[in-house]
Amino acid sequence: MIIKPKVRGFVCVTAHPEGCAAHVQEWIDYVKSKGPVAGGPKKVLVIGASTGYGLASRITAAFGSGAATMGIFFERPSEEGRPATPGWYNSIAFTRAARAAGLYARNFMGDAFTHDMKSQVVAAIKADLGQVDLVVYSLASPRRTHPSTGVVHKSCLKPVGTSYTNKTVDTDKGIVSEVTIEPANEAEIADTVAVMGGEDWEMWMKALRDGGVLAPGAQSVAYSYIGPEVTWAIYKNGTIGLAKNDLERAAKAIDAQLKPSGGRAFISVNKALVTQASSAIPVVPLYISMLYKIMKAAGTHEGCIEQMHRLFATQMYNGATAKFDAAGRVRVDDWEMRPEVQAEVVKIWPAVTTENLAEFTDIAGYREEFLKLFGFGLKGVNYDAETEPHIPML
Repeated sequence: MIIKPKVRGFVCVTAHPEGCAAHVQEWIDYVKSKGPVAGGPKKVLVIGASTGYGLASRITAAFGSGAATMGIFFERPSEEGRPATPGWYNSIAFTRAARAAGLYARNFMGDAFTHDMKSQVVAAIKADLGQVDLVVYSLASPRRTHPSTGVVHKSCLKPVGTSYTNKTVDTDKGIVSEVTIEPANEAEIADTVAVMGGEDWEMWMKALRDGGVLAPGAQSVAYSYIGPEVTWAIYKNGTIGLAKNDLERAAKAIDAQLKPSGGRAFISVNKALVTQASSAIPVVPLYISMLYKIMKAAGTHEGCIEQMHRLFATQMYNGATAKFDAAGRVRVDDWEMRPEVQAEVVKIWPAVTTENLAEFTDIAGYREEFLKLFGFGLKGVNYDAETEPHIPML
Protein backbone atom coordinates (compact mmCIF):
# COMPACT_ATOMS: atom_id res chain seq x y z
CA MET A 1 0.00 0.00 0.00
CA ILE A 2 0.99 3.65 -0.37
CA ILE A 3 1.12 5.21 3.11
CA LYS A 4 0.64 8.93 3.68
CA PRO A 5 0.39 10.83 6.97
CA LYS A 6 -3.11 11.15 8.41
CA VAL A 7 -3.10 13.55 11.36
CA ARG A 8 -6.04 13.64 13.73
CA GLY A 9 -5.67 16.14 16.54
CA PHE A 10 -2.39 15.50 18.33
CA VAL A 11 -1.72 12.08 16.79
CA CYS A 12 -0.87 10.68 13.38
CA VAL A 13 -2.86 7.50 12.78
CA THR A 14 -0.52 6.13 10.11
CA ALA A 15 3.16 5.18 10.17
CA HIS A 16 5.62 4.42 7.38
CA PRO A 17 7.87 1.34 7.84
CA GLU A 18 10.73 2.54 5.62
CA GLY A 19 10.47 6.03 7.11
CA CYS A 20 10.63 4.70 10.67
CA ALA A 21 13.66 2.60 9.70
CA ALA A 22 15.33 5.68 8.20
CA HIS A 23 14.64 7.63 11.40
CA VAL A 24 16.16 4.87 13.54
CA GLN A 25 19.19 4.79 11.24
CA GLU A 26 19.64 8.55 11.65
CA TRP A 27 19.86 8.03 15.41
CA ILE A 28 22.25 5.10 15.04
CA ASP A 29 24.48 7.13 12.72
CA TYR A 30 24.56 9.99 15.23
CA VAL A 31 25.66 7.74 18.09
CA LYS A 32 28.31 6.05 15.95
CA SER A 33 29.62 9.46 14.83
CA LYS A 34 30.33 10.39 18.47
CA GLY A 35 32.63 7.43 19.06
CA PRO A 36 32.51 4.81 21.84
CA VAL A 37 31.08 5.66 25.26
CA ALA A 38 33.95 4.36 27.39
CA GLY A 39 32.92 2.26 30.36
CA GLY A 40 29.34 2.17 29.12
CA PRO A 41 26.79 -0.52 29.98
CA LYS A 42 27.09 -3.98 28.49
CA LYS A 43 23.78 -5.65 29.35
CA VAL A 44 20.78 -3.36 29.31
CA LEU A 45 17.05 -3.66 29.93
CA VAL A 46 14.89 -0.86 28.54
CA ILE A 47 11.31 -0.80 29.80
CA GLY A 48 9.44 1.28 27.25
CA ALA A 49 11.92 0.84 24.38
CA SER A 50 10.06 1.58 21.16
CA THR A 51 9.88 5.38 20.86
CA GLY A 52 11.29 8.61 22.26
CA TYR A 53 13.77 8.59 25.10
CA GLY A 54 13.48 4.83 25.63
CA LEU A 55 14.41 4.04 22.04
CA ALA A 56 17.18 6.64 22.12
CA SER A 57 18.55 5.03 25.30
CA ARG A 58 18.57 1.60 23.68
CA ILE A 59 20.34 2.90 20.58
CA THR A 60 22.91 4.78 22.67
CA ALA A 61 23.64 1.71 24.78
CA ALA A 62 23.89 -0.63 21.79
CA PHE A 63 25.80 1.53 19.31
CA GLY A 64 27.70 3.65 21.81
CA SER A 65 28.77 0.87 24.17
CA GLY A 66 28.22 -2.34 22.23
CA ALA A 67 25.59 -3.39 24.75
CA ALA A 68 23.31 -6.38 24.56
CA THR A 69 19.81 -5.03 24.97
CA MET A 70 16.37 -6.28 25.89
CA GLY A 71 13.45 -4.01 25.04
CA ILE A 72 9.88 -4.14 26.33
CA PHE A 73 7.04 -2.31 24.59
CA PHE A 74 3.32 -2.51 23.89
CA GLU A 75 2.70 -1.70 20.23
CA ARG A 76 0.05 -2.57 17.68
CA PRO A 77 1.00 -4.66 14.63
CA SER A 78 -0.45 -3.89 11.21
CA GLU A 79 -4.02 -4.86 10.43
CA GLU A 80 -5.88 -5.18 7.14
CA GLY A 81 -5.50 -1.82 5.40
CA ARG A 82 -3.84 -0.23 8.43
CA PRO A 83 -0.11 0.13 9.17
CA ALA A 84 1.39 -0.79 12.51
CA THR A 85 2.30 1.82 15.10
CA PRO A 86 5.63 3.61 14.66
CA GLY A 87 7.06 1.88 17.73
CA TRP A 88 6.46 -1.48 16.05
CA TYR A 89 8.46 -0.44 12.99
CA ASN A 90 11.12 1.33 15.09
CA SER A 91 11.75 -1.82 17.12
CA ILE A 92 12.09 -3.99 14.03
CA ALA A 93 14.51 -1.49 12.46
CA PHE A 94 16.61 -1.30 15.63
CA THR A 95 16.70 -5.07 16.00
CA ARG A 96 17.79 -5.60 12.40
CA ALA A 97 20.55 -3.00 12.73
CA ALA A 98 21.76 -4.32 16.09
CA ARG A 99 21.91 -7.93 14.93
CA ALA A 100 23.62 -6.92 11.68
CA ALA A 101 26.28 -5.29 13.86
CA GLY A 102 26.70 -8.51 15.85
CA LEU A 103 24.82 -7.21 18.90
CA TYR A 104 22.34 -9.17 20.98
CA ALA A 105 18.82 -7.68 20.80
CA ARG A 106 15.68 -9.33 22.16
CA ASN A 107 12.18 -7.88 22.26
CA PHE A 108 9.18 -8.44 24.52
CA MET A 109 5.88 -7.18 23.18
CA GLY A 110 3.18 -6.89 25.82
CA ASP A 111 2.00 -5.13 28.96
CA ALA A 112 5.03 -4.19 31.07
CA PHE A 113 2.79 -3.54 34.09
CA THR A 114 1.92 -7.24 34.52
CA HIS A 115 3.59 -9.68 36.89
CA ASP A 116 3.78 -12.15 34.00
CA MET A 117 5.90 -9.83 31.84
CA LYS A 118 8.27 -9.27 34.73
CA SER A 119 8.61 -13.02 35.24
CA GLN A 120 9.21 -13.62 31.52
CA VAL A 121 11.93 -10.98 31.35
CA VAL A 122 13.69 -12.16 34.51
CA ALA A 123 13.78 -15.70 33.11
CA ALA A 124 15.11 -14.45 29.78
CA ILE A 125 17.86 -12.41 31.43
CA LYS A 126 18.92 -15.47 33.44
CA ALA A 127 18.98 -17.62 30.33
CA ASP A 128 20.60 -15.21 27.88
CA LEU A 129 22.56 -12.55 29.77
CA GLY A 130 22.95 -13.72 33.34
CA GLN A 131 22.55 -10.24 34.74
CA VAL A 132 21.95 -6.64 33.54
CA ASP A 133 24.02 -3.63 34.55
CA LEU A 134 21.57 -0.91 33.46
CA VAL A 135 17.79 -0.69 33.70
CA VAL A 136 16.10 2.18 31.87
CA TYR A 137 12.52 2.88 32.91
CA SER A 138 10.82 4.91 30.18
CA LEU A 139 7.18 3.86 30.10
CA ALA A 140 4.59 6.31 28.78
CA SER A 141 1.10 4.87 28.96
CA PRO A 142 -2.33 6.48 29.35
CA ARG A 143 -3.61 3.62 31.49
CA ARG A 144 -2.45 0.84 33.78
CA THR A 145 -4.22 -2.28 34.96
CA HIS A 146 -2.81 -2.79 38.43
CA PRO A 147 -1.19 -6.25 38.47
CA SER A 148 -2.30 -7.05 42.01
CA THR A 149 -5.76 -5.46 42.28
CA GLY A 150 -6.91 -5.65 38.66
CA VAL A 151 -8.13 -2.04 38.90
CA VAL A 152 -7.75 -0.05 35.67
CA HIS A 153 -6.24 3.38 36.32
CA LYS A 154 -6.43 6.09 33.64
CA SER A 155 -4.15 9.11 33.75
CA CYS A 156 -5.24 12.65 32.96
CA LEU A 157 -3.46 15.91 32.16
CA LYS A 158 -5.13 18.45 34.41
CA PRO A 159 -4.22 21.23 36.85
CA VAL A 160 -4.70 20.70 40.57
CA GLY A 161 -6.74 22.98 42.83
CA THR A 162 -8.05 25.54 40.35
CA SER A 163 -8.88 25.72 36.67
CA TYR A 164 -6.13 26.89 34.33
CA THR A 165 -6.38 29.16 31.30
CA ASN A 166 -3.54 29.88 28.89
CA LYS A 167 -2.57 29.91 25.25
CA THR A 168 -2.21 26.75 23.24
CA VAL A 169 -1.74 25.92 19.58
CA ASP A 170 -3.34 23.50 17.19
CA THR A 171 -0.07 22.35 15.64
CA ASP A 172 -1.81 20.90 12.60
CA LYS A 173 -3.90 23.97 11.74
CA GLY A 174 -1.54 26.60 13.17
CA ILE A 175 -4.25 28.26 15.22
CA VAL A 176 -3.32 29.89 18.54
CA SER A 177 -6.21 29.95 20.98
CA GLU A 178 -6.99 30.06 24.67
CA VAL A 179 -7.71 26.83 26.50
CA THR A 180 -9.27 26.41 29.92
CA ILE A 181 -8.75 23.13 31.75
CA GLU A 182 -10.79 22.25 34.81
CA PRO A 183 -8.93 20.88 37.84
CA ALA A 184 -8.61 17.20 38.57
CA ASN A 185 -10.53 15.60 41.40
CA GLU A 186 -8.87 13.39 44.01
CA ALA A 187 -9.65 10.18 42.13
CA GLU A 188 -8.11 11.52 38.92
CA ILE A 189 -4.98 12.59 40.81
CA ALA A 190 -4.64 9.16 42.41
CA ASP A 191 -5.20 7.41 39.08
CA THR A 192 -2.55 9.53 37.35
CA VAL A 193 -0.03 8.76 40.09
CA ALA A 194 -0.90 5.05 39.81
CA VAL A 195 -0.17 5.12 36.05
CA MET A 196 2.75 7.51 35.80
CA GLY A 197 4.29 7.39 39.26
CA GLY A 198 7.02 5.16 40.61
CA GLU A 199 5.21 2.05 41.85
CA ASP A 200 5.74 0.02 38.69
CA TRP A 201 9.43 0.99 38.51
CA GLU A 202 9.81 -0.26 42.09
CA MET A 203 8.01 -3.49 41.17
CA TRP A 204 10.35 -4.03 38.25
CA MET A 205 13.46 -3.47 40.34
CA LYS A 206 12.16 -5.80 43.06
CA ALA A 207 11.45 -8.52 40.48
CA LEU A 208 14.93 -8.13 38.99
CA ARG A 209 16.59 -8.05 42.42
CA ASP A 210 14.63 -11.05 43.73
CA GLY A 211 15.46 -12.91 40.51
CA GLY A 212 19.17 -12.31 41.04
CA VAL A 213 19.60 -10.65 37.66
CA LEU A 214 20.94 -7.24 38.74
CA ALA A 215 24.71 -7.08 38.38
CA PRO A 216 26.81 -5.60 41.19
CA GLY A 217 27.02 -1.86 40.58
CA ALA A 218 23.90 -1.89 38.38
CA GLN A 219 22.32 1.46 37.63
CA SER A 220 18.72 2.40 36.92
CA VAL A 221 17.40 5.63 35.47
CA ALA A 222 13.91 6.99 34.84
CA TYR A 223 13.02 10.14 32.94
CA SER A 224 11.14 13.24 33.98
CA TYR A 225 10.47 16.82 32.99
CA ILE A 226 10.10 20.04 34.97
CA GLY A 227 10.04 22.89 32.48
CA PRO A 228 9.47 26.62 32.92
CA GLU A 229 6.86 28.38 35.02
CA VAL A 230 4.61 29.00 32.01
CA THR A 231 3.87 25.24 31.87
CA TRP A 232 3.81 24.49 35.60
CA ALA A 233 0.04 24.63 36.15
CA ILE A 234 -0.52 21.86 33.61
CA TYR A 235 2.75 20.00 34.18
CA LYS A 236 4.93 20.45 37.28
CA ASN A 237 2.06 21.41 39.60
CA GLY A 238 -0.59 19.40 37.75
CA THR A 239 -1.53 15.74 37.88
CA ILE A 240 1.46 14.67 35.82
CA GLY A 241 3.80 16.62 38.10
CA LEU A 242 2.41 14.86 41.16
CA ALA A 243 3.04 11.55 39.41
CA LYS A 244 6.61 12.63 38.67
CA ASN A 245 7.03 13.51 42.37
CA ASP A 246 6.12 9.90 43.14
CA LEU A 247 8.67 8.78 40.55
CA GLU A 248 11.30 10.76 42.47
CA ARG A 249 10.19 9.09 45.69
CA ALA A 250 10.68 5.73 44.01
CA ALA A 251 14.12 6.76 42.73
CA LYS A 252 15.31 7.42 46.27
CA ALA A 253 13.94 4.09 47.51
CA ILE A 254 15.52 2.13 44.64
CA ASP A 255 18.79 4.02 45.04
CA ALA A 256 18.97 2.98 48.71
CA GLN A 257 18.51 -0.65 47.67
CA LEU A 258 21.21 -0.53 44.98
CA LYS A 259 23.83 1.39 46.94
CA PRO A 260 25.09 -1.53 49.08
CA SER A 261 26.28 -3.29 45.91
CA GLY A 262 27.77 -0.13 44.44
CA GLY A 263 24.80 0.70 42.22
CA ARG A 264 22.53 3.71 42.01
CA ALA A 265 19.15 4.89 40.76
CA PHE A 266 18.23 8.40 39.76
CA ILE A 267 15.93 10.60 37.73
CA SER A 268 17.19 12.35 34.62
CA VAL A 269 15.27 15.55 33.94
CA ASN A 270 15.25 15.91 30.17
CA LYS A 271 14.56 18.67 27.68
CA ALA A 272 11.11 19.45 26.24
CA LEU A 273 10.83 17.65 22.91
CA VAL A 274 8.24 16.67 20.35
CA THR A 275 7.11 13.20 21.39
CA GLN A 276 3.82 11.36 21.12
CA ALA A 277 3.30 12.06 24.83
CA SER A 278 4.17 15.78 24.83
CA SER A 279 1.97 16.44 21.80
CA ALA A 280 -1.07 15.58 23.92
CA ILE A 281 -0.40 18.12 26.66
CA PRO A 282 -2.19 21.48 26.22
CA VAL A 283 0.08 24.57 26.21
CA VAL A 284 3.27 22.48 25.93
CA PRO A 285 3.40 22.25 22.08
CA LEU A 286 3.28 26.07 21.84
CA TYR A 287 6.13 26.31 24.34
CA ILE A 288 8.15 23.66 22.46
CA SER A 289 7.72 25.46 19.15
CA MET A 290 9.08 28.65 20.78
CA LEU A 291 11.88 26.75 22.46
CA TYR A 292 12.99 25.15 19.18
CA LYS A 293 13.31 28.54 17.51
CA ILE A 294 15.31 30.02 20.40
CA MET A 295 17.63 27.06 20.91
CA LYS A 296 18.25 26.48 17.19
CA ALA A 297 19.27 30.13 16.88
CA ALA A 298 21.64 29.68 19.84
CA GLY A 299 23.05 26.42 18.45
CA THR A 300 21.99 24.46 21.55
CA HIS A 301 18.99 22.52 20.24
CA GLU A 302 19.00 18.78 20.91
CA GLY A 303 16.62 15.95 20.04
CA CYS A 304 16.05 12.68 21.87
CA ILE A 305 19.19 10.99 20.64
CA GLU A 306 21.46 13.96 21.40
CA GLN A 307 19.97 14.18 24.90
CA MET A 308 20.47 10.50 25.65
CA HIS A 309 23.98 10.43 24.25
CA ARG A 310 24.87 13.45 26.40
CA LEU A 311 23.35 11.75 29.45
CA PHE A 312 25.37 8.57 28.90
CA ALA A 313 28.61 10.27 27.85
CA THR A 314 28.74 13.18 30.31
CA GLN A 315 26.77 12.01 33.35
CA MET A 316 26.77 8.21 33.56
CA TYR A 317 29.82 6.79 31.78
CA ASN A 318 32.92 7.88 29.85
CA GLY A 319 34.72 8.57 33.12
CA ALA A 320 32.14 11.23 33.96
CA THR A 321 31.02 12.21 37.44
CA ALA A 322 27.29 12.85 37.47
CA LYS A 323 26.19 16.33 38.49
CA PHE A 324 23.06 16.20 40.65
CA ASP A 325 20.81 19.09 41.59
CA ALA A 326 19.65 19.79 45.16
CA ALA A 327 16.90 17.18 44.80
CA GLY A 328 19.34 14.50 43.58
CA ARG A 329 18.33 14.66 39.92
CA VAL A 330 20.58 14.77 36.87
CA ARG A 331 19.67 17.75 34.68
CA VAL A 332 20.13 17.38 30.94
CA ASP A 333 17.48 20.06 30.55
CA ASP A 334 20.18 22.52 31.62
CA TRP A 335 20.54 24.14 28.20
CA GLU A 336 16.77 24.60 27.94
CA MET A 337 16.61 26.20 31.37
CA ARG A 338 19.39 28.72 30.82
CA PRO A 339 18.15 32.16 31.99
CA GLU A 340 18.66 33.76 28.58
CA VAL A 341 16.59 31.05 26.88
CA GLN A 342 13.72 31.32 29.35
CA ALA A 343 13.83 35.14 29.27
CA GLU A 344 13.21 34.95 25.54
CA VAL A 345 10.23 32.62 26.10
CA VAL A 346 8.75 35.07 28.63
CA LYS A 347 9.22 37.88 26.11
CA ILE A 348 7.65 36.01 23.19
CA TRP A 349 4.75 34.26 24.95
CA PRO A 350 2.32 37.22 25.29
CA ALA A 351 2.96 38.35 21.71
CA VAL A 352 2.27 35.10 19.85
CA THR A 353 -0.89 34.95 17.77
CA THR A 354 -2.14 32.82 14.91
CA GLU A 355 -1.01 35.55 12.51
CA ASN A 356 2.62 35.74 13.72
CA LEU A 357 3.06 32.09 14.78
CA ALA A 358 5.56 31.35 12.00
CA GLU A 359 7.57 34.47 12.88
CA PHE A 360 7.85 33.95 16.62
CA THR A 361 8.05 30.15 16.77
CA ASP A 362 9.49 27.22 14.87
CA ILE A 363 6.09 25.70 14.18
CA ALA A 364 7.46 24.31 10.90
CA GLY A 365 10.23 22.51 12.81
CA TYR A 366 7.69 21.21 15.30
CA ARG A 367 5.56 19.73 12.53
CA GLU A 368 8.61 18.24 10.86
CA GLU A 369 9.72 16.53 14.07
CA PHE A 370 6.17 15.38 14.79
CA LEU A 371 5.82 13.68 11.40
CA LYS A 372 9.27 12.09 11.74
CA LEU A 373 7.96 10.28 14.83
CA PHE A 374 5.69 8.39 12.43
CA GLY A 375 8.29 7.88 9.71
CA PHE A 376 7.36 10.76 7.41
CA GLY A 377 9.62 13.42 5.90
CA LEU A 378 12.81 11.34 5.98
CA LYS A 379 15.37 11.84 3.24
CA GLY A 380 15.81 8.98 0.80
CA VAL A 381 12.34 7.51 1.33
CA ASN A 382 9.97 7.40 -1.63
CA TYR A 383 6.58 8.12 -0.08
CA ASP A 384 4.81 7.68 -3.40
CA ALA A 385 5.95 4.07 -3.74
CA GLU A 386 4.11 0.98 -2.60
CA THR A 387 5.37 -0.38 0.73
CA GLU A 388 4.66 -3.52 2.75
CA PRO A 389 3.08 -2.60 6.10
CA HIS A 390 2.85 -6.19 7.40
CA ILE A 391 6.21 -6.89 9.04
CA PRO A 392 6.52 -9.51 11.80
CA MET A 393 8.24 -8.55 15.03
CA LEU A 394 11.77 -9.88 15.40
